[in-house]
Amino acid sequence: MAWVYLAIAVVFEIAFALGTNATNGFTRLWPSVLTLVAASGGIFTLSLALRTLDVGVGYTIWTGLGSIGTVVFGALIYKERITVPKLLSFASIIAGAVTLKLASGL
Repeated sequence: MAWVYLAIAVVFEIAFALGTNATNGFTRLWPSVLTLVAASGGIFTLSLALRTLDVGVGYTIWTGLGSIGTVVFGALIYKERITVPKLLSFASIIAGAVTLKLASGL
C-alpha cells in the first residue's frame, strides 16, 4: 500500500508544481486553492507512504518523479522545451532512485 500512497503523492506533487505557475504569484483564487490542496495532499500521502518506506527512498522517488512529471507536463501545458540535458537529468534521477531502492533492500 505504501507504493500506492507514494504514487498518489507524486501526482499531487506534479499538480502542486504546475499549479504554482498558474496562481500568478498566488493572486488568482482558484488556482491558488487547488495548489494548496495539492501541496497538502502530497505531503499527507507521502507521510502515509513513509510509514513503511525508508525516508531516503520515498522522498527521493517523490521528488524525482515529481520533477520528471513536472517537466513533461510543463512541456505539454506550458509549451516548455524538453532538451537533451533535461533528458539526461531524467535518466540520472531514475538511476538514482533505483539505486537507492536496491541499496535499501540489502
